This record gives sequence, structure tokens and C-alpha cells, in this order.
Amino acid sequence: MEQHTLSPGEKSKVLEYFGKQPEDLTLDEFEQKHRELRTKYHPDKFEKYDDDIVKELTGEKFKEIEQLAGKIRHTYFSGPVATAAATTAQPALGENPQFAYKNLKIEIITKEKDLKYHLFGTHYRWLEKGDKYVIKGTKASIIIDANYRGTGIGFNESIKMYLTFSETDSLEEIFAWLYQNIAGHATSVIIDREVVAVDYHEMLAAVKIRTVLRLN
Repeated sequence: MEQHTLSPGEKSKVLEYFGKQPEDLTLDEFEQKHRELRTKYHPDKFEKYDDDIVKELTGEKFKEIEQLAGKIRHTYFSGPVATAAATTAQPALGENPQFAYKNLKIEIITKEKDLKYHLFGTHYRWLEKGDKYVIKGTKASIIIDANYRGTGIGFNESIKMYLTFSETDSLEEIFAWLYQNIAGHATSVIIDREVVAVDYHEMLAAVKIRTVLRLN
């Protein structure tokens, strides 16, 4: 499983960007500051500048912030440190349940043309039906279910995909990655025809109840 602990150098960067050490951040403070940093350093803000060096430097800074945010979220705001309220939202599945599924349908509703960038990187801003993406740190994969050419502003888009994972994959890893990349950008998520809030624990619970011991 991928490691998410922060090195001393990364903690120094967290202090620089977020204004506090990661262990001192509340979830609300983290979410608010992360939104501000995404707005400030988003690569599209610098497309108007005819300077490739500026674009490259801001792109690298944006990538660094996103990687740090993912580690902060996973290490301090998910898994063992989940709140009691979030824990009660988890379905009762018995001891040591296993999860697996082939082609679980997920739709992400967004008004932002750049959500595809957050999920799959710049080369995936245009998606083709059948494109396959392997989630980093796992063997789980996503297959795109439609062609996407969104380039306008203020449109509604439903990014349709199928998620496949086995019992050796960590659902916590998969949905930490998904939540990290859609939080603040998606308006809702549809999992197997059920509308779910853009919330790590709610998405995880919705998937667990559908995929426990189900090998399709």
C-alpha cells in the first residue's frame, strides 16, 4: 500500500502553504485553505501569460500543493482518525469484510470543465469512451463511459465511468484519491444510481454496502 506519512521537508511546505503544521489544522481550516490555494495557483489562470517558464513554475507549484493536500487528507482526516459521526455512517458489515467489484458505475456531476484535469491530469482533459486509468498506488482501474470535449465555462457535465477493484485493493486508498480530486469541484456523485454527497465517508459507505463479497 502507498505510504502517506509526511517527511520533515513536506511538513515545512505544509506550514508555508497552509499556515500551520498539518497536525494543528482542523478539517474546516484545511478545506478552506486548500480551496484558496487551488484558486490562486490553478494552471488555467496563467494561460493568458505568454511565458512558458511562468506556466511551468505555477503548474509545478499546483501539483505540489495537490500532492501535499492528498497526504494531509489521508493521514489526518480519514481512516483511523475518522470522527464518530462519520464512523456511524459506515454500514455494519461484520468483521474483516472484503470488497471487490467489476464495473461499478459512478457519475460525477460538475460545472467545471477542469474536473477531468484534477482526476486524470492535463492529457486527460479530453476523454474518449473506453479510456482506462489505473489509480495510483492500487491495481484498481477506471474506464470512461462516454466521450468528453468540454471546453466552455458554466456548463453542467456528468463524467460517467466504471470502477473495477479486487479484494487486494484498499477502498480507503481509492476513495481518498477520488475525494481529494473532486472536493470543491463536483456538485454531487452518483454511485450505482444513488446520489451521494461529495463526502469521503459517505462515498465510501455507499460503495462498501454494494460491493462487500460481491465478485461480478
